[in-house]
Amino acid sequence: MTASGAVALVTGGANGIGSAVVRRLARDGAQVVVADLDEAAGAGLADEVGGCFVRCDVSDPEDSAKAVAVATDRFGGLDLVHLNAGVTSGCGIGEDFDVAAYRRAMGVNLDGVVYGIHAALPALAGRPGAQIVVTASLAGLTGVPAEAIYSANKHGVVGLVRSLGPALLAEHGVRINALCPGFADTALLDGEMRTLLDSMEVPLLKTYEVVEAFVRILEDDRSGECWFVQVGRPSEPFRFPHLPGPRDR
Repeated sequence: MTASGAVALVTGGANGIGSAVVRRLARDGAQVVVADLDEAAGAGLADEVGGCFVRCDVSDPEDSAKAVAVATDRFGGLDLVHLNAGVTSGCGIGEDFDVAAYRRAMGVNLDGVVYGIHAALPALAGRPGAQIVVTASLAGLTGVPAEAIYSANKHGVVGLVRSLGPALLAEHGVRINALCPGFADTALLDGEMRTLLDSMEVPLLKTYEVVEAFVRILEDDRSGECWFVQVGRPSEPFRFPHLPGPRDR
């Protein structure tokens, strides 16, 4: 698909990767709904790009339904959904475990994706070129000991996208793919993690590099793929190893 003339909904669209995607979509001719909890930044960005803003907590299924309704009521339909909202967990699994922080991370990073797909699918079904892009992470493709809960969330997102890809395309004509960036230079990196990465001299992705990978997904015709984004490498679908079959005895 191309963004020109499309109606797009971006969750977590007020800042970071989401805001960069919003600006790119608007530049390419899309009408964009910015969905976020940050009302000031979200409304300002919507005004900047000639779109509209809706306050949305993706962990609440009613908010996801409301965001879709705003898009269809305001612009007459929906062609593209970028489920981008995400948070770090803020806790570990040992003495620093916190139930509220854990539930918040699960609610945004995994539940929010499920609610978003469920809410958007009726509006997307039957629209030529309709698709869903979910922001996962490289943490969904490998273990991350320093952020095990976040990694678990993102592994869930990757499994969901891979499982839904063929079915959504066959039954509804809707493609779904995951965007899996490495560490990106956004506010999601807290001070401690950023300090650690700097000490290890880990290069950070710029938001424009993630956006370019996002555009490649839009222009591709595959579904159920998980596109990695790494500094210095072209983005492409991750090649998952095949499971071994049952052994003959």
